[in-house]
Amino acid sequence: MNVAASLLCLTEDSLGLTLPIRLRAWDGSEAGVPGAPVVVIRSKRALRHVMWQPGELGVARAYVQGDLDIEGDLGDGLRAMWNAVRDARIADPTAGRPRIRPRQAARAAALALRLGLVGRRPPAPDAESNLTGELHSKERDQAAISHHYDLSNDFYELILDPHMAYSSGFHVTPQMTLEEAQTAKLHLVCRKLGLRPGMKMVDIGSGWGSLTLFAAEHYGVHVTGVTLSVEQRDYVMGKAAERGLADKVDVSLRHFRDLEASGVHDEDIDAIASIEMGEHVGDLEYVVFVDSIHRYLRPGGRALIQQMSRSNDTPGDRPGGGPFIETYIAPDMHMKPLAKTIGLIASSGLEIRDVQAMREHYPQTVAGWAKRLEDQWDTAVKLIGEENARVWRLYLVGGALAFEENRMGVDQILAVKPSARGDSGMPSSPLAWLPDTGMIDR
Repeated sequence: MNVAASLLCLTEDSLGLTLPIRLRAWDGSEAGVPGAPVVVIRSKRALRHVMWQPGELGVARAYVQGDLDIEGDLGDGLRAMWNAVRDARIADPTAGRPRIRPRQAARAAALALRLGLVGRRPPAPDAESNLTGELHSKERDQAAISHHYDLSNDFYELILDPHMAYSSGFHVTPQMTLEEAQTAKLHLVCRKLGLRPGMKMVDIGSGWGSLTLFAAEHYGVHVTGVTLSVEQRDYVMGKAAERGLADKVDVSLRHFRDLEASGVHDEDIDAIASIEMGEHVGDLEYVVFVDSIHRYLRPGGRALIQQMSRSNDTPGDRPGGGPFIETYIAPDMHMKPLAKTIGLIASSGLEIRDVQAMREHYPQTVAGWAKRLEDQWDTAVKLIGEENARVWRLYLVGGALAFEENRMGVDQILAVKPSARGDSGMPSSPLAWLPDTGMIDR
């Protein structure tokens, strides 16, 4: 019996498409397209994961635990699979989704018995999140942030650029290094916000302080950072002390709904930034989020929100991007189509002044992170363990492809709080915040 051929035939029948892969089973048998990416099923436990949890999450569990792998470039393998599904759906919109009809169920049961696959549900990887409590309560939000961002400061230093910017860079030219692209992004944000020495700024979701420290050091503003991560707060305050910025930087371990306790008062702030934090704000809570920004900005104050979005055809029940990312990376994340986000920001009374799509920049940024991960794989495993390292490998590759294929986007949305008379104080042209002329491709 050719185990690989039997498994591949059943899988293709259930999905309604021909898979552009070669499959190798635990017994050494192979089947499928010669020369195609090789999917390796290393143990029967991989199939038990999928039997107990059909679909993306079951496959992810098998991969994370090392029972399922792809030889060669993981990105090429995933890209080939998604291209096959996309092509098949032109003829059949249901292709690529498991269709377990009685005939397939009977064949699957018979094959499982012959191969000895029937058994107890395998334990889920320790890397999975396990949140409890009311959705988007302060306690649950803090647990969700801690799950991802408190993984290890040393690990994030391993894969991120020296700014510790965990968001899309601004690749003015394809030749830019990761650090150069992040520096360009930080300058772009600060210039869009019109920062000048002596201004007061709030950085909601300040992370490891890339923007907080940069704005204080290079633009002379006083920045109040807000985070729910203890690891991040301590990291930023340590860096501020090292750089002599302690008088300009304060990081508060608070929810954005508690800004008053951080010394932030109504109409007292010149600029507010939120760099890829709005995705962690629930759909209903987003109104409170943008209303708070409007409330604290002075008239003429600017807000810049850099935020990921999902395409309009993404199923509404998967606002976080799918079972894998919602379980392992960003539990409770809620991405919206760009148009909905803009509408919610405008409904707060803020005036939208500029929207800059940066979708093509993210795959370049993620490629830099992925390379650093692979180049220092053994160190990463020592820092966060093999399972978490495999989670990150899958996350970075899959995320880059999602932006590349327009299933996800990222945009910078610049808004202003006009005065009662409608004055915005905005420059007449976006040329005011473009990079220095030496960086512009003329």
